[in-house]
Amino acid sequence: MTRRWLFADQLGPHFSPAGERREGVLLVESRAALGRRRYHRQKLHLVLSALRHRAADLGDSAVLLRTDTYGEALAELGEPVRVHEPTSYAADAFVRRRLATGEVEGIDPTPGYSLPRAEFAQWAGSRRRLRMDDFYRFQRQRLDLLVEGEHPVGGRWSFDDENREPPPKGARTLEVPPAYAPRESDVDAEVRDDLDRWTRDEGLETVGEDGPRLFAVTRREALAALERFVTHRLGAFGPHEDAMLRGDWAMAHSLLSVPLNLGLLSPVEVAERAVQALHDGDAPLASVEGFVRQVIGWREYVWHTYWHFGPAYRRRNGLGADAPLPAWFDDLDADRVDAACLSDVLAGVRDRGWVHHIPRLMVLGNWAAQRGYQPEALTEWFQTRFVDGYDWVMPPNVVGMSQHADGGAMATKPYVSGGAYVNRMSDYCGGCRYDPKKRVGEDACPFTAGYWAYLDRNAERLEGNHRMARPLQGRHRLADLEQLVEQERARGDDPP
Repeated sequence: MTRRWLFADQLGPHFSPAGERREGVLLVESRAALGRRRYHRQKLHLVLSALRHRAADLGDSAVLLRTDTYGEALAELGEPVRVHEPTSYAADAFVRRRLATGEVEGIDPTPGYSLPRAEFAQWAGSRRRLRMDDFYRFQRQRLDLLVEGEHPVGGRWSFDDENREPPPKGARTLEVPPAYAPRESDVDAEVRDDLDRWTRDEGLETVGEDGPRLFAVTRREALAALERFVTHRLGAFGPHEDAMLRGDWAMAHSLLSVPLNLGLLSPVEVAERAVQALHDGDAPLASVEGFVRQVIGWREYVWHTYWHFGPAYRRRNGLGADAPLPAWFDDLDADRVDAACLSDVLAGVRDRGWVHHIPRLMVLGNWAAQRGYQPEALTEWFQTRFVDGYDWVMPPNVVGMSQHADGGAMATKPYVSGGAYVNRMSDYCGGCRYDPKKRVGEDACPFTAGYWAYLDRNAERLEGNHRMARPLQGRHRLADLEQLVEQERARGDDPP
């Protein structure tokens, strides 16, 4: 058999079963890939730590090459390799070029996702719209998860209505057991030293702060993190999965997106373990269903829509948003921001490279949509600033879900809101200099004002969307709309 080249997001045992390990595995650290973009410092640490830990686990069966480019690594190896389907268009194009030269012997379907791409294409067929709810039901049935015959356990496919509770009144944290905390090893120390040296001596540019490793990078750590979540945190996850507290950055979230996207866990084993927690009495149905929906529903839906919509999808700009990302936003300069929610969330990205899905969507994405940031630039920002951001992850999440720049191919309406949403779902507004109920004046909430300015700016483009008819009509009842629009125009690129 031929040696298997595993990319840095293909590091779990399902990518290199025992038989293949006997033939050998190739792992590559490409300095060009690390430096091609301005990544978050902690993202580079996680990728390098995961690669080096995997090489150590595989021992003599693995060859770890540290080269400038992937092409140099293949030349240095001097023998053909097989690969699994890569997770980006760029990597896919590279291996197909090397397939023509004989350096890559074959490309096999990826075991990192539950549904092969060919089967998704069959499911998609001639559907005019690819709705996640339809895909999620299909997934539940084919994987036999939370179903009894053709019917969902509990009588409903989704318990989303029960999973939208605000944080407990007066609480500073959810008071759930903490998430699994990995212990750094000598490998992490070596990675940190290398990143310091490359930054100091070789011009490597990163963004964000360094810090202790917060996420699993080995199979053992990933399994421990999964077990910790399903037995101690999953029960609290569901009700408050959309809530935010400034003193509780992790809330009851799993923190499994990093090991999942490194390929250390398979989505099916994660979903099945969550279902087992329901049977064991460790978590209620609503919480389990909500988590399963994230893992084998939304995550896999995003993976497949990335390939289905094609490489040009990330350049869609249906609302004509063309504002450049301001420097304070691009550089994660949270200290320049007065708005409590945006400042705290931006600081979370700076300090950890991670915030959960609601700060991403309803604070960062909401702000970007209101200000008309260019969608492709915003996609790049999310991809490089987040430790779980990959080329396949962010275009559907940002262009489609967050910015509604794809003309509604993914979501039925834009995810924009005023300060009332943040006020209801968090504790940010209580100590903020801005009032979420005010839209004009020095203490007017920039999210509330920005919401109405967004609707006014995009009214013609959104007028055919029936879900936006009421808010679009509502803006005509604002006596101060003209003043509000001018106020937000004058704000320009300044941080709120």
